[in-house]
Amino acid sequence: MQLFSFGLNYQSAPVEIRERIAFPESGLLAALRDLCVQPEVEEGAILSTCNRTEIYCRTENASAVIDWLCRFHHINLDQLLPHLYQLHDEDAVAHVFRVASGMNSMVLGEAQILGQVKQAVRIAGEAGSLGWLLNKLFQQTFAVAKDVRTKTGIGAQSVSLAAAAIRMSSRVLGEVSGQNVLLVGAGEMMELVATHVAAHSPRSLAITNRTLERASLLAERHGGSAMSLAEMPQEIAKFDIVISCTGAPLPIIGKGLMERVLRQRRYRPVVMIDLAVPRDIETEVAQLENVFLYTIDDLGKIIEEGREARQSAAEEAEFIISDQVGVFMNWLRNREVVPVIRQLRGHAESYRQLELERARKLLARGDKPEDVIEALSQGLMNKFLHHPTQLLQQAAPDEQPQLIQLLPRLFPVSNEG
Repeated sequence: MQLFSFGLNYQSAPVEIRERIAFPESGLLAALRDLCVQPEVEEGAILSTCNRTEIYCRTENASAVIDWLCRFHHINLDQLLPHLYQLHDEDAVAHVFRVASGMNSMVLGEAQILGQVKQAVRIAGEAGSLGWLLNKLFQQTFAVAKDVRTKTGIGAQSVSLAAAAIRMSSRVLGEVSGQNVLLVGAGEMMELVATHVAAHSPRSLAITNRTLERASLLAERHGGSAMSLAEMPQEIAKFDIVISCTGAPLPIIGKGLMERVLRQRRYRPVVMIDLAVPRDIETEVAQLENVFLYTIDDLGKIIEEGREARQSAAEEAEFIISDQVGVFMNWLRNREVVPVIRQLRGHAESYRQLELERARKLLARGDKPEDVIEALSQGLMNKFLHHPTQLLQQAAPDEQPQLIQLLPRLFPVSNEG
């Protein structure tokens, strides 16, 4: 088989490496098309989230695809390899099943990742980079993820990143109900964050986004106010908690801005949580006194605290995944053997036609039907057995035992007499 997946995630690489090879959603179509014009790549899909960047492809040359990733993101191979996992065939199938089921997430059992995988597949479909193998793989992936979620309790006690952000803020500033909260971004992650924040009844909630209309819709649903991203630098000093997750390729909140904000706040502490990859907040902001900056990796430590409670459900999920990996691999093996069977039957048909034509000529010249039938059967037998017999006779000594063991499975024979 030619299925290959590779990438890095929150377990294998720190955020400063992950952000260097992240693909913004707006650039995925172009990246996929560039990937699939590589001569070694027949199919491809890219999954890029705040916690992982992974490439799934059908290729005969896995190293060439890794080289492409390095060229595309202008990163040296030596910098990437220590953090990169590479999976082939059955391991790649098991991995994508686990990813979509939330088994490989920072939040064990999280539901958001399945939507992200579906989005990645939708974009790959638009790019024309999916073929028979990845189409089948992802369709079964979605079915497996559904089974895991409905047949196990894997998501029942899930601690989301949004909940972890609230918990982290509370540790520093106390109850969220007494704080002014600003959310920067209005994507799927911030939908979850807004829901969690609103449930804690903050003193005020504001949402800013590059598209004001989207920020307004989210704010309206959660009883907050909206502002444009251009207004944010003048308004940010009003907020005690700032949670950011946008798709910006570069930081949108810098150290200089936060130095001014601290002076305006008379150095009252502010909690800043950066859920974005690439990061929205410059790392140097963490150097400022009374700014408590946390990244998505920091939140993972909080989430880990409740992981043990979900291990039983995780074991059930692994059983489902293992079983379905076997189903997929059987389908693939059967599919790959079809051309061989078709070729074998084609050879047999050519033998049959040749001997049948010879028999017709013998009958036409008046030979006895009994003799013609005998000649026909002898000719077919000789043709079918010629190559196997020759192979056994000419095989090297170390090959013969294996062929002798295989022969009865291909041509049932009796050992008697």
